[in-house]
Amino acid sequence: MTGIAPDVTTPAGLIRLCNAFCEAKALLTAVELDLFTVLHDNPATEEELRERLGLHGRGLRDFLHLLTALGLLERQGDGFRNAAGADQYLVREQPTYVGGFMRRTNDNLYPAWGRLSEALRTGEPQAKGDFQDVLRDPKILGRFIQMMDALTQVLGPQLIEAFDFSGHATLLDVGGCRGNLAGQITKAHPDLTGTVFDLPQMEPFFDEHMAGLGLTERMSFHGGDFFKDPLPRADVVVLGHVLHDYDEESRRFLVEKAGAAVKPGGALLIYDRMLDEGPALIENLVISLDMMLVTEGGSEYPVEEVRQHAAAAGFTALEHRPLGDFDTLLVCRRG
Repeated sequence: MTGIAPDVTTPAGLIRLCNAFCEAKALLTAVELDLFTVLHDNPATEEELRERLGLHGRGLRDFLHLLTALGLLERQGDGFRNAAGADQYLVREQPTYVGGFMRRTNDNLYPAWGRLSEALRTGEPQAKGDFQDVLRDPKILGRFIQMMDALTQVLGPQLIEAFDFSGHATLLDVGGCRGNLAGQITKAHPDLTGTVFDLPQMEPFFDEHMAGLGLTERMSFHGGDFFKDPLPRADVVVLGHVLHDYDEESRRFLVEKAGAAVKPGGALLIYDRMLDEGPALIENLVISLDMMLVTEGGSEYPVEEVRQHAAAAGFTALEHRPLGDFDTLLVCRRG
């Protein structure tokens, strides 16, 4: 079950846990091969899949049977078809596609986790290159954007339900990538106009996405570096999955800066995979280690830390609540 550790009181349970990465890699490989897109509305036999995917054939039967046992594929006569979840979320060009997150995980996180012991010994990130390398390579940048879209595609509707945006006129998403989250919120609230603040390299992707959503007239992009450049002011400012990229002092700085951009009567919305002081969800601890492996100082953090930063920034009404399955939303209101 999600967030529940396997039984580690027996040798079999321990071995099962140590092999869990094999199942994850099977899923990541299926996404890399675009298997689920190939099977969308077009079931195929093992031999047909070998030809369509350009594979050797050795191990393919076991690979397909493993994906079936994991609930990702189903047998249909002599062939295979997507199971319902895979067909909804792992088919490219579907609006619900989350495979971009998995492609980025396969390229970046999976190799980095192989060097976890080195990260723990040195405290240094283990991912190849840095974010400047991502920005310079359009293919890698595209995959990063797909990863961010995969997350916001799920969290967008949940945030719209968790916070009442009515009565506010302007929205600012800080570090909002190509505007997928802000676009969802703005589309759901016709009286709202939105701005995304992110690095200038994101602007062409933003323009294309807003045109596709029909929001060109209501959404704008503001390029810059949020550590150096001023933020536009807005009624509602969002910091989502941003703070965990940085160390505590940087998080304090960004909360203060984003807080200063909130207009009187507005709100600052912060969400991340925050850690409780008691036993935390396994997934959030994994994400915190992800941040250690791919950033200079990032990690997840307890909600109390960011509450203190928000209080120091002048917010007096602070409330937190669950957001989706794993995130925590902190709502900071300014009088």
